[in-house]
Amino acid sequence: MEEVTGRVAVITGASSGIGLSAAVALARRGDQVVLVGRDPARLAAAAAEVRDAAGTLPASFRADFGALDDVRGLAEQLRAAYDRIDVLANNAGAIVLHPATTVDGYELTIQANHLASFLLTVLLHDRLGRMVVTASGAHRWGNLDPRDLNRPLDGYIPLRAYGTSKQANILFAAEAARQWPGMLSFSYHPGAVRTRFYNENRLIAWGMKHTPLLRGPEKGAETLVWLATADPALLVNGAYYYDLKPRRLGAKATDPALAAALWKASEQAIS
Repeated sequence: MEEVTGRVAVITGASSGIGLSAAVALARRGDQVVLVGRDPARLAAAAAEVRDAAGTLPASFRADFGALDDVRGLAEQLRAAYDRIDVLANNAGAIVLHPATTVDGYELTIQANHLASFLLTVLLHDRLGRMVVTASGAHRWGNLDPRDLNRPLDGYIPLRAYGTSKQANILFAAEAARQWPGMLSFSYHPGAVRTRFYNENRLIAWGMKHTPLLRGPEKGAETLVWLATADPALLVNGAYYYDLKPRRLGAKATDPALAAALWKASEQAIS
């Protein structure tokens, strides 16, 4: 890892789980951590946990990724506060168990997991050193159609909608490396992690809590922290990682034409 500390690292979805674990690890290195979350109470608790672990209270900003105007406001606040952001960890995400449409008119999963992060990155990219996107092996279940980002609403299947959004994450990170060659960009799979991610469903949440094979959030955050801190010479720009190694992807997640089409569709969606 690079020895330089004091860098600014913005982490979305930082109130718990992988995001909070990454924030603690980066703060312990000496990085200036900035937490982004939706719930003020959980955000404040997360900031206190980082302070207790690293000795410094991090900055925190509230934003609901289900509303693109919230993301625009967040970007304005971050631009006012920081001349440079060394790392943007686009980690916020959700599994939505029932079909839902946001105030912006998009299927909630694709907006919360992709469009909001895309918008935030577009608004900040001139100040970014590198971006790390939390994707998932669930991208294999995806069926992305840039011509219709609301396609998952037809015969809604939660894991298919989630997989589609994770496919979008990987394509976005790869295309960002092509669009913005001055900014490093990566996506990664954290593994199956025991977090509060599934708390909307009590049965699933209970199973996640008691299944012994799941990783803890610290292990899930390990690759995020490594991608945020490793010497660029050791990394492949635009690549997808799992357990600190670049991994091969299926054709749908590596198709540059599909990535370019998604980029254009995403630009239209946030305009």
